[in-house]
Amino acid sequence: MKYSKEVENMCSVKCGASHGCAPIPEEGKWVYSREIKDICGLTHGIGWCAPQQGACKLTLNIKEGIIEEALIETLGCSGMTHSAAMASEALVGKTLLEALNTDLVCDAINTAMRELFLQIVYGRSQSAFSEGGLPIGAGLEDLGKGTRSQVGTCYSTKLKGPRYLELAEGYVMKLGLDENDEIIGYEYVNMGLFMDAIKKGENPMEALEKAKGIYGRYQEAVKYIDPREE
Repeated sequence: MKYSKEVENMCSVKCGASHGCAPIPEEGKWVYSREIKDICGLTHGIGWCAPQQGACKLTLNIKEGIIEEALIETLGCSGMTHSAAMASEALVGKTLLEALNTDLVCDAINTAMRELFLQIVYGRSQSAFSEGGLPIGAGLEDLGKGTRSQVGTCYSTKLKGPRYLELAEGYVMKLGLDENDEIIGYEYVNMGLFMDAIKKGENPMEALEKAKGIYGRYQEAVKYIDPREE
């Protein structure tokens, strides 16, 4: 290690106040994190690209510094979906530091990785106070039985008002309106259940009916409209 002549000519003064690092909460324990292998926890974070054309929600389950599980959910950009496919292969098995310095193809996913790094190394994980942490597979549980992301897609204009297109329950088929033309409920299709039935060989129309559901005061509506048609 090289020192400048100015530093070499300085007299030595002892650093008296050295208390070490502060502990962070990890999986029900207080941990003095000094190396990457000291990091454990499950956490979520959101990332976005520079032009803000799309966003990524990233979920990582980290054990002893290694990413054991990754869930990558993207929105708003077609190219980002393919980047997510590549990131799903590139992230698992890497240390947290390796992942931070891995090109995850999409800026939104890279930004999400940065945000997760900040959370996890400061002890702000979802499993910070869960004894033993969360098992591998906890990230997948976020998707529910239909293994689909929780998506909300709604469109609205001042002239014609709102259109609910897809909500947490699923793909919206019809909107129910009251006498004031206000939305009071909707009919939806759970796409995960629908596709599972199709894969099992069920008749498509029967599968569709089984996967349908209603929300709100849909049955009390005086008018029903398809949100994707006139």
